[in-house]
Amino acid sequence: MAGLIIAPRARIFHGHDWVYATEVKKSFGDPQPGDVITLKDFRDRPLGTAIFNPHSQIIARRFSRRRQDLDLEFFTRRIQQAVSYRESLPLDARLCRMVWSESDGIPGLIVDRYGDHLVMQTLTLAMDQRKDIIKQALIDVLAPHSIVLRNDSPIRRAEGLELEVTLFHGENPGVFAVSANGIEYEVDLLDGQKTGLYLDQLQAHGELARFAKGKRVLDCFTNQGGFALACAKAGAAAVTAVDISASACDSTRANAKRNEVAIEVIEANVFDFLKEAEPNYDLIVLDPPSFTRNKKTLTDAMRGYKEIHLRALKLLEKGGILSTYCCSHHASRGMFLENIAEAANDAKKSLRLIATHTQRGDHPVMLHLPETEYLKGFTFEVVGTR
Repeated sequence: MAGLIIAPRARIFHGHDWVYATEVKKSFGDPQPGDVITLKDFRDRPLGTAIFNPHSQIIARRFSRRRQDLDLEFFTRRIQQAVSYRESLPLDARLCRMVWSESDGIPGLIVDRYGDHLVMQTLTLAMDQRKDIIKQALIDVLAPHSIVLRNDSPIRRAEGLELEVTLFHGENPGVFAVSANGIEYEVDLLDGQKTGLYLDQLQAHGELARFAKGKRVLDCFTNQGGFALACAKAGAAAVTAVDISASACDSTRANAKRNEVAIEVIEANVFDFLKEAEPNYDLIVLDPPSFTRNKKTLTDAMRGYKEIHLRALKLLEKGGILSTYCCSHHASRGMFLENIAEAANDAKKSLRLIATHTQRGDHPVMLHLPETEYLKGFTFEVVGTR
């Protein structure tokens, strides 16, 4: 088997599963893009088996510490293990992220389950080359009515892959409803946004809703109305949802109607909206898309977070609640908290932390892969002005 010799002091010697091009001492056996390769240290000792892509900054991703191949047996076994783990969690295993890349030992494969329908993404070259084998494994394990291939993530470009969205198995399910936390959502797996819902935030919706009764709620970057719907269901006095996307606003309106709750939906740039808004809110939610996907743009991203935190805090009086979320791994927990503290200082507000939030258990965090812990959220109460 072809492979790579890894240079000393590479992160793989500390347990990480990624190898960057700068960490390779030399290659042997002429590995080709997408190949399964062996990894060895500088003393020729085996480090495991990985997938190879010389066109990516992450040139190799280890998926086993022993010799292994990416065949039907492998995918069937790993997918079944992932399913068993989700079924052990206190969540609906028929509405969850069923396979999550490195966290389930299949680098670059994502599978979301919506009842009898699956949404699949292959974000690495090796997985993309083997998507037909993966499809068969999913059929064998889960017997889905349909599989939608949502390969429209910009991440694929880093692997030299084209973007595509297609029906991969079965018939297009069209628009249908799913239920989570007592709320029904309309999803369109083939033509809608992302893979349907932000499954990682479903837990946070319920956690925040307990603060919403009797409150005037502003849900910024609402997407399909997740926080807005949860707060309305929990007895909020009034709920306003804001998003720049017309389709997201339409989805929120449709979901509000389906759940028979009143939500004012506004199509607007959140930054502009917060700048012009009146202080008529008791609870503000900030759940933006990632402001950065790499370290190069981190400074600009933190400037954006600081701006929305400052503008939101200026709209809240004593007793008001700010719930804010960051889905970028590059912005660490400490960095994000420091950003909020700086905004609070500029707004002359004192904040008390009343809840912390993270990604749901179907997005498991691996200790040796800090990149798998990406979502952090904090809910604060304004306890006074300074």
